[in-house]
Amino acid sequence: MAVQPEGTPCWADAMFTDVERAKSFYGDVLGWTFGESAPEYGNYTQAYSGGKAVAAVTPPMPGQDAPAAWCLYFASPDAAATAAKIRDNGGQVLMDPMQVGDFGSMLLAKDPGGATFGVWQAAQHEGFEKRGEPGAFAWAEVFTRDPDKVDRFLPAVFPYRAQRMADDVIDFKVFNVGDKPVLGRMTMTDEFPPEIPSYIQIYFTVDNCDDAVAKATQRGGALQFGPMDSPFGRFAALTDPEGAAFAVIDMKTTVGEMPEMADA
Repeated sequence: MAVQPEGTPCWADAMFTDVERAKSFYGDVLGWTFGESAPEYGNYTQAYSGGKAVAAVTPPMPGQDAPAAWCLYFASPDAAATAAKIRDNGGQVLMDPMQVGDFGSMLLAKDPGGATFGVWQAAQHEGFEKRGEPGAFAWAEVFTRDPDKVDRFLPAVFPYRAQRMADDVIDFKVFNVGDKPVLGRMTMTDEFPPEIPSYIQIYFTVDNCDDAVAKATQRGGALQFGPMDSPFGRFAALTDPEGAAFAVIDMKTTVGEMPEMADA
């Protein structure tokens, strides 16, 4: 699989205190299998769907006390240059670009609204080996309380073209690389409890949304929203047993007309 264009979501991973429990949970809900952990890289363990790499799980680094959360990585041809753009446009670099063996280089950052994300400069590891199929990454959305700041930040860091959804109630934008939609941006309303920070919601593809929700809740996860039908598919937002947020979507089951989008 070729290296993804700059700004395209290309990888996802999460830290869990109980990695074995996380592997069991996502193995049941998304059908993942797991490779051997890599002690030289903090016991980083890749997840596979149908033999293709789709994500990774890892325990926290010694002394790290952050809550479990999924992190989405965006492709970059030059992680150091992207780090400079992040700083120059109101973001925060949490971890400077770091070489990861022969696999590539990574950094961690926050956008001006506080959502954490990663950047990946690929070498041997090019990222997702499949997407849009059951068990694989489908889509992602930035949920933020500072849409104006984020809307200025994202196209300044990545080569995005923004479009706004025609809706009088929901403030939703899509960012495109060329003609391809790669990322959504949703404004968090008062319906979101104030203690929930800005975050990036990662959607994983499933064959059947309701079945995936049932498996997740039976295995210690919690349903946060849905299942709901949409023109994009039937989806639901969940948290896993350690509280990491993610979503599932059955993109075959669509209801309604696609919304109108206009350049923003």
